[in-house]
Amino acid sequence: MDHFDLLRGARLVGVLTGAGISTASGIPDYRGPDGVWTRSPSAVNAFTLANFMADAVVRKEFWRSYTGHAAWQAEPNAAHRALADLDRAGTAVRVLTQNVDGLHQRAGLAARKVLELHGTMHTTRCTRCPERLPTPEVLARGEEDPRCSRCGGILQLDVVLFGQTLDADVLGRARSIAAASEVFLAVGSSLQVEPAASLCAVAAQAGATVVIVNRDPTPYDETATLVLRGDIDVVVPELCAALAA
Repeated sequence: MDHFDLLRGARLVGVLTGAGISTASGIPDYRGPDGVWTRSPSAVNAFTLANFMADAVVRKEFWRSYTGHAAWQAEPNAAHRALADLDRAGTAVRVLTQNVDGLHQRAGLAARKVLELHGTMHTTRCTRCPERLPTPEVLARGEEDPRCSRCGGILQLDVVLFGQTLDADVLGRARSIAAASEVFLAVGSSLQVEPAASLCAVAAQAGATVVIVNRDPTPYDETATLVLRGDIDVVVPELCAALAA
């Protein structure tokens, strides 16, 4: 039996995506051989809440990393488009993404079908008051350590930093989707960051066919029904074609 036969006929497909799905769009991952934190281990300090809030130098490094970030010019790749096409073809696709780049929505998947577990780089919020605004407006100021124009508070991208907890409502909805999925794909995630990674276990325990697509081994490989190591922008369209058959 073709191992893709396990996927055919699924009505609800949950998809956990990590940085690896966006590398083919020119966005570097974090932990890979050429990843952001592999090349510059100290850069992770800027993504830790306590450091970000306490040190202006850290905040400046953080904002510099996003000023010329590849995601601003990136386009969805074949993997993003295949998932959106699968949903349009009638299979219910729900994406639970660790990414903050917005490429799933750019590929045509409705925003309500994408749960951004770790937030989005496209909006910025004040850490002191309710102010929220488009990130490009903040970057256009050219300030190294931008502050809220309302209250003077520290501004932070609408992303979850290390030391911050995921939104409980978003995480709860993600777990419900994982548990309801007939097929659960984990694509381009190292599955090292919890609690997002544990969605694989939630899906498996609920009886889903779990497929992991990643370049490197993950802590959840033994949980999966199928583990694939090919190029994500090639493998995901093949998986989606099998699901649509």
